[in-house]
Amino acid sequence: MDLEFDDDQRLLQQSVRETLKRSRSEPEKRLWSRYQELGWLDAPPVELAIVLEELGYAADPTPFLATTTWFAPLAGRLPDGSGTGVFDGTGRYVLDADRADEVALLTPDGVTVVRGADLTAERIETLDPTLHVAHLTGDGAPELTAGVPDLALMGLAITTVGACRRVLDLTVAHVRQREQFGVPIGSFQAVKHKAADMYVAIERARALAYFSALTIAEDDPRRGRAATMAKAAAGECQRLVFRNGFQLFGAMGYTWENELQIYLKRAMAGDLLLGPASVHRKALLAWT
Repeated sequence: MDLEFDDDQRLLQQSVRETLKRSRSEPEKRLWSRYQELGWLDAPPVELAIVLEELGYAADPTPFLATTTWFAPLAGRLPDGSGTGVFDGTGRYVLDADRADEVALLTPDGVTVVRGADLTAERIETLDPTLHVAHLTGDGAPELTAGVPDLALMGLAITTVGACRRVLDLTVAHVRQREQFGVPIGSFQAVKHKAADMYVAIERARALAYFSALTIAEDDPRRGRAATMAKAAAGECQRLVFRNGFQLFGAMGYTWENELQIYLKRAMAGDLLLGPASVHRKALLAWT
């Protein structure tokens, strides 16, 4: 199992970064069309993880994550338009359920794909106002069962890692220019320690997320455990990054005018969706 990117994967990573940098101000619909044109939705697991990490770094507003990691692993195909999946048995807190063209439902009899227009989805307010999360309500949905795909856990984990990377970059840039007692606060040892802790947590979570993608790509029997480990590590990572990022920014980090809050909210949402870190740490006990 090769844990290093090959030349093609590094080229993809650079291409995604450059594309997102150029197009970050474009409308959501145009972004979604661009991703489809570039073929990112068809990427295999490791390459998909590369794309998702960069989309997390950019706080992507499109339904890419739900389409590729919630709908596709259930339906075995990409949706006609955008899609999502319901696989926790509740139909609550479903990513992009309010705007999906197709919804894959995991039922006791297997997977059923229905049109989004045939289901009643009520969007709910969350800490991240740019994120679409909805409850399925009323009639129209069959009986549901639980069975979260490994790809969905991996997708949330690597997206959270991407958002945490952005928080770290913003924090490092801030402490380099913010001065106290005539010197940048980044020169203080305590500040360096907090930034280093953020970096280590991100790299740990990132390694586990890519290991999860590799096990999925190779259909390794460890894929279920790897996906659970990745989701737990990403949740633990975002909590440390959230705490240290806010502290190093000071009161400025709490303001809507500062972009730090965008990525902190996206990282926290990634932890909470499909269960926070504590849930997945407990789930790992079943694998021992």
